Amino acid sequence: MQLSLAHASKEIQGKLTITGSKSETNRLLLLQALYPELAIENKSNSDDSVAMEHALVSKENLKDIHHAGTAMRFLTAYFATKNESSIVLTGSQRMQERPIALLVDALRSLGADINYTKEEGYPPLEITGKHLAGGKVCLPANISSQYISALLLIAPRLKQGLELELEGEITSLPYIKMTLALLKRVGITSTFEGKIIRIPNQEDISHPAQTVESDWSSASYWFSAIALSDKGEVELSNYREDSLQGDAVLRDIYAQLGVESKFNGSKLLLRKKENFVLPASLELDLVEAPDIAQTIAVSCYGLGVACHLSGLHTLKIKETDRLVALENELSKLGASITIDEKSLRLAGTQNFQANQAIDTYHDHRMAMAFAPLALKVPLSINDAGVVSKSYPSFWEDMKTTGYQVIEK
Repeated sequence: MQLSLAHASKEIQGKLTITGSKSETNRLLLLQALYPELAIENKSNSDDSVAMEHALVSKENLKDIHHAGTAMRFLTAYFATKNESSIVLTGSQRMQERPIALLVDALRSLGADINYTKEEGYPPLEITGKHLAGGKVCLPANISSQYISALLLIAPRLKQGLELELEGEITSLPYIKMTLALLKRVGITSTFEGKIIRIPNQEDISHPAQTVESDWSSASYWFSAIALSDKGEVELSNYREDSLQGDAVLRDIYAQLGVESKFNGSKLLLRKKENFVLPASLELDLVEAPDIAQTIAVSCYGLGVACHLSGLHTLKIKETDRLVALENELSKLGASITIDEKSLRLAGTQNFQANQAIDTYHDHRMAMAFAPLALKVPLSINDAGVVSKSYPSFWEDMKTTGYQVIEK
């Protein structure tokens, strides 16, 4: 599906209900599988969370989670602990190109029975579940936090609990802290001292009712839309000032791009600041919030603000190589951009090439990061249905706030 986008008034108005956080939902779904008494409200309706929940409840031996990277990592750990189960865990072609050896090796060191059915180090995986005793394990700290979180989530069900030592510089720390905070919310204790995380065995939870906060990554596109608008105000549902989500740093980042944000109870109100003077350039280390890099890069381009975004090495192994994808599509629009293995630099120019078709590379964030730019220049989005991975109602919400969204 290709959609053409434009915005006649350049003014944004709306009240939107954003789906629950995919990150929180997927963690709680795994905990619910381990502790069936856990009840979850405001679950994400994203493809990733739907795929993960289906894999957990399905009786089929073949578990296909399509593009859901979080589900692949979390389910690998979960099914390794599910005694007497035997399953094959697979996904899309891109998923079969995303490495998982470090997690598999860590689980094997705890006694897990996992084999590769195709290429060594990559899905699909054949997993025979066992009662894992637990104990000590080491992981590099600069890998995807999902590997680390996968181990932490199964830890309280391991007979000896888990002592996880992280080696080197820790990346995506907020996601590790989110996992530990969610464990605490349901009543599971842990310690995180230096680079060692300890979680003891625990048979029961004390807080079995949990409500998922709305997704900050999904909110990023509305921060961008307000920044790119001439005037605007949007109210977003069900957010917390004390959010566990690392992407809540959006509030501080977009304050530098003219977006005022404030809370009214659980509602988050975004407003365009009047007579705001934009900076000439923006320098950000996004090592703890890499998922919002695409949104910020597009916002900066639309505003004519130069930027240097670093800490982006994990973008190379996402749904696509997001750094290359950004370089391709921003260049198509007229931007001057350079990338390396872990950063991008964007010149502060506004050389808009109208009516360009943005390729999305099977990546939901490419579609949604570029969409707000239609406030500045008409464009179209190829394979626009990919947004269902994390934000199924995105295009309807775009229409609600005044965007013209037309299927070609």
